[in-house]
Amino acid sequence: MEAKENVICMTHPLIQHKISRLRDKNTGTNEFRKLVEEIAMLEGFEALKDLPMEDVEVETPIETCMTPMIAGRKLAVVPILRAGLGMVEGLLALVPTAKIGHIGLYRDEVTHEPHEYYCKLPDPIEERTIVVVDPMLATGGSAVDAITMIKKHGGRDIKFMCIIAAPEGVERLSKAHPDIQIYVGHLDRCLNEQAYICPGLGDAGDRIFGTR
Repeated sequence: MEAKENVICMTHPLIQHKISRLRDKNTGTNEFRKLVEEIAMLEGFEALKDLPMEDVEVETPIETCMTPMIAGRKLAVVPILRAGLGMVEGLLALVPTAKIGHIGLYRDEVTHEPHEYYCKLPDPIEERTIVVVDPMLATGGSAVDAITMIKKHGGRDIKFMCIIAAPEGVERLSKAHPDIQIYVGHLDRCLNEQAYICPGLGDAGDRIFGTR
């Protein structure tokens, strides 16, 4: 896959170490869930570095001063259900005032294409910086459809954040939505015939929620 300006692949040692722990099939549900949350928070430091700032007046124990704070606090986190829910708390640890939306998509087992069953977004969505989260970017179908839905509702300033991705998914998403930033914890090798990421980490939703 050729390098793209809107695709940011993480290289921080802490992120890579935690992703390696996620890959281990012996990592249990509780640890897996915590790791997903921690990785989301670490990726969030990079993804949110361009939040708008404004100077506000604060009284310290010494004197009154003007000091920078996030302007407006208009951030929306939108997980793609259900695995995306595992990344929400990591971003809320950084920005507790963020609003939460939800987009429900399921994957057809034969065609591997996504189908929508739920969409609820904070209002007014057009005034917010929107971070769409899903641990896996495999074929890219769910991410493309989720962002298309958000744009139809008026969303404009959109970022997508995942933990691992296949080159095929990154290519599809960046081609369909070249105006968004894509943050990837680790770019894996490829998709297999069942459209699972290799080497991947299995089904993220099942491992987060302890289901099969």
